[in-house]
Amino acid sequence: MFELDIRREFSAAHSLRGYNGNCSNLHGHNWVVQIFIRSEKLDEVGIAMDFKILKRELDVILEGLDHKNLNEHPAFKEKNPTSEHLAMYIFRELASKINTENIHVSKVRVCESSNSGASYCE
Repeated sequence: MFELDIRREFSAAHSLRGYNGNCSNLHGHNWVVQIFIRSEKLDEVGIAMDFKILKRELDVILEGLDHKNLNEHPAFKEKNPTSEHLAMYIFRELASKINTENIHVSKVRVCESSNSGASYCE
């Protein structure tokens, strides 16, 4: 089994509705997203999946989040845009675009700081 990963960053604001503390106020983060892709096979060139394709597909998802108030994004109208929910959202969006018989998103990690993050896998 081969596992690829890439990291990307974006900046966005959010607030945590119902949270008892400072994070209930609108505040921003420089988010770091790391995706992990698994493949059992390599192509004739010797790669599981072209990194350019992975970056492009992830960038399309992140464009909808970058420099936005995440609470206003349709995916977070009913739930807080926490690191956990962001990881799940990005995982499912990316999986719907790139999963094949051989290629699978295995995990997405979202960090809101260098000390704090959450991962999601299915």
